[in-house]
Amino acid sequence: MTTVRDEQASLPDRAAAGTGRRWPRWLLPALGIAAFLVAGGALGSAGSHLSEVQRNDSSAFLPGGAEATRVLAASKRFTGTETTPAIIVYAAPASLSQADKTQVVLSMLAITQYLSPRLASPPIGPILSPDGRAAQLIVPLLGSDPVQLRTDVDWLRKRTADVPALQVRVAGPAAALTDLTEVFSATDGVLLLVTGAIVLLILIVVYRSPTLPLVVLAVAGIALELANGTAYLLARANVLTISGDAQGVLDVLVLGAGTDYALLLTARYREELRRAPDRFAAMRSAWRAALPPIAASGGTVILGLLCLLASNLASTRGLGPVAAIGIASAVASMLLLLPAILVLLGRAAFWPFQPRFGSARGEERGLWSRVAHLVGRSPRRVWVLTALALAGLAFGMVRLSAHGVPRTQSFLAPVESNAGQDLLVAHFPDAAGTPAIIIADADHLDAVMAATTRLPGVTKAVSYVDPAVQYAPRPAGAPSPGPMVVDGQVRIEATLDPPADSPRAVDLVRRLRQVLHAVPGAHARVGGYTASNLDIQDTAARDRLLVMPLVLLVVFLVLVCLLRAVAAALLMIATVILSFLATLGVCGVVFRDVLGFAGSDASFPLFAFVFLVALGVDYSVFLMSRIREETARRGHRDGTLTGLALTGGVITSAGLVLAATFAALAVLPLVFLAELAFAVAFGVLLDTFVVRSLLVPALLLDIGPVSWWPRRPPP
Repeated sequence: MTTVRDEQASLPDRAAAGTGRRWPRWLLPALGIAAFLVAGGALGSAGSHLSEVQRNDSSAFLPGGAEATRVLAASKRFTGTETTPAIIVYAAPASLSQADKTQVVLSMLAITQYLSPRLASPPIGPILSPDGRAAQLIVPLLGSDPVQLRTDVDWLRKRTADVPALQVRVAGPAAALTDLTEVFSATDGVLLLVTGAIVLLILIVVYRSPTLPLVVLAVAGIALELANGTAYLLARANVLTISGDAQGVLDVLVLGAGTDYALLLTARYREELRRAPDRFAAMRSAWRAALPPIAASGGTVILGLLCLLASNLASTRGLGPVAAIGIASAVASMLLLLPAILVLLGRAAFWPFQPRFGSARGEERGLWSRVAHLVGRSPRRVWVLTALALAGLAFGMVRLSAHGVPRTQSFLAPVESNAGQDLLVAHFPDAAGTPAIIIADADHLDAVMAATTRLPGVTKAVSYVDPAVQYAPRPAGAPSPGPMVVDGQVRIEATLDPPADSPRAVDLVRRLRQVLHAVPGAHARVGGYTASNLDIQDTAARDRLLVMPLVLLVVFLVLVCLLRAVAAALLMIATVILSFLATLGVCGVVFRDVLGFAGSDASFPLFAFVFLVALGVDYSVFLMSRIREETARRGHRDGTLTGLALTGGVITSAGLVLAATFAALAVLPLVFLAELAFAVAFGVLLDTFVVRSLLVPALLLDIGPVSWWPRRPPP
């Protein structure tokens, strides 16, 4: 028998054998490693600027062609450019004194002087509150670029912090966008650190080696550099839209999915090193065996994510290709870079538990062998009980409310914009209802105003007046300026009684649209914050009806191509859908009754579906690929149980890694990402420990060889 030492000693001799022109076998892997390092370094440098091209403003989330989107575009004609207002609130313990009012005026003058190049118009105010205890300044800032707005809002916060004897807060859309940007920038490095630490810890436990976990994590890091750099270049060229959410998902997706593929490849490599004395031959066999499931898995996820391009929401469309780039980078790195490193390290990669040539495989007699025996003893009872349990969990979906999260409740940590909004609402009751914006023909202004004010729930409606004219000094007794008319249209602001984020406000905007659309010749359209939420909800519902079946079709076709069996592919799809519904049921109960969240984002069910179906089917792909391989040698029953026993350890480890990496998203203090983190982590664990381990193999055994139809069943 050839020993490991004999193999290692013979390699230089074999490399030098034959003609002197023969290339040493280590040269090609070494060149591949160098090429990846060069590409990773170049793209990684570009990717470090990814946060600079993020789009977190509301226009990035509005559905194209929706009524609120058209109103937003029309509103820009009245202000001359896109504006994002910051609202400064000054509050006193009692009534504002004359000295307090003077301080507010001086503050306004300083703001006007310093920020004049950044103002769309002079600041509006000071506006005194009805209770006489507060004043507000509305500062209309140019544009919606998060980087520039953050600079402006930070200056406002520092400048107003010096006002004595008054409580001062900066609120409004500009402040909220700044806080959102700061959350992502402050925690992006923390997210990567936490995710990397989790992956490293799990890999050390799985491999029991100090070397291999560092190798896998380094390759995953290079894959992330490739993905970030590519995404940055495409976003800079305006090919795709990247939000802070998308960047956070990209980080954990590349590290998690990349580590999963690495686990499958290294497990097969270790297995082949027991069979072959030569590390190069072992890697060739391992690579050929691991290529189909990894390529099918990665292809399934990529195609499933690209289905998001069918969405009518820019942020959702952007997440699809961004995440697909991450998966492609992970697949390429784990199928090209990782094998090159492993083949150079050989058995030393697994030190101190190096696989010896001719040693036995422990997987066939370990824990997963006992699980396979349990499933094989009574498959029908196993799958019936498992399916009933999953169906029971799905009933929790009645507690899931995916109608958006109020802006002030979307953060999981205190932020100044929320404190400013609370102060604003306390002293300015009308600020509780963000106004609906109405664009209508000027000739029908009176009819539109009358129809608007007659609607129960609308407390006030005023036409828009040019601020420069409205607040300019005018002679005593001069008439108030009339409404601003642009291209024959007027702009009306209608204050709603219910809070802008509430379902009552959404219903009120629906009724307001119905009423105004019925005004003859007015061509009235309703937009604003609540209307945008309404359009986003309606578009998200439409996306679910379109994208979800599209994802299922894509996954089904990939499974048919991989397994060459229609029946097995249908079985996989059915189990994935049941797992997804069970996950949503658990999310509904946990989000509302345990964590007390105000709701879920309208896009949450779609994002959860795409990630859980595309990623959850990975483990069934890994399992079914090995079962198909084993059934060709052992027959249907023995092949199914052997495939379950052999893949149990690696698939469980992969599931733990992916669940843990997505759980790391919870370090970002946003309700949407916390909910997505829980949903994907729980769903992946459910797929790993229940669906793949019990439900799928039990169904295969109970259905029998017909599972492989239309292929000829194995003996």
